[in-house]
Amino acid sequence: MNIVALLGLIVSVNQSFDIDHRVANNSTELLKVPVIVYVTNFDDVSAKQFDEDLQKAKATGQPVIPVVIDSYGGSVYSLLSMVDSIHTIGVPVATIAKGKAMSAGALLLSCGAEGMRFATPNSTILIHDVSSMVGGKAGDIAVEAAEVERLNKLLFTMLAKNSGKPDDYFTNLIFSKGRTDVYFTPEDALRHNLINKIGDPQLKTKVVLTTTLE
Repeated sequence: MNIVALLGLIVSVNQSFDIDHRVANNSTELLKVPVIVYVTNFDDVSAKQFDEDLQKAKATGQPVIPVVIDSYGGSVYSLLSMVDSIHTIGVPVATIAKGKAMSAGALLLSCGAEGMRFATPNSTILIHDVSSMVGGKAGDIAVEAAEVERLNKLLFTMLAKNSGKPDDYFTNLIFSKGRTDVYFTPEDALRHNLINKIGDPQLKTKVVLTTTLE
């Protein structure tokens, strides 16, 4: 199935699934198709749950996994774990900003497959430099500063590549704004190719249960 067909599934085209009776032997099992993944936090627990949810979605056989993001952000390291989960799941992931996709949430939003990144009309997207709360000895501060710089380069390069932009595109944007928070309306996000479409896509599934004697 090509990307256009997958996008058609996201925007309300019915998709039929043949469910083996050994997998879905009652109505409760059928309700598990499809799986939609929700992200509100970025911490160790959330990252683990995110990976489990992606695996659960993949196990249904659905051709695309919708990830709905409504988050103020959180741990960069947890975000990177989630990004790795998306890259290794082997199924196209659609990302939808609903309400807010800020900081780590904006980065995760950009990791949706091309053509499958959405923001609802009243959502807000925010990017900024990685924050550091370390104080104390000069040596510790220097080490932390180097790590923050590494993460900034990693994340802004990732954001740019996901958006089809030059590696320094968002770094330059942040600098042009005085290295402060940069807010995007859905229209702004669309202009910078952080998203591909403004809207709240609906995933509809028609389940077909087939029984044969073999």
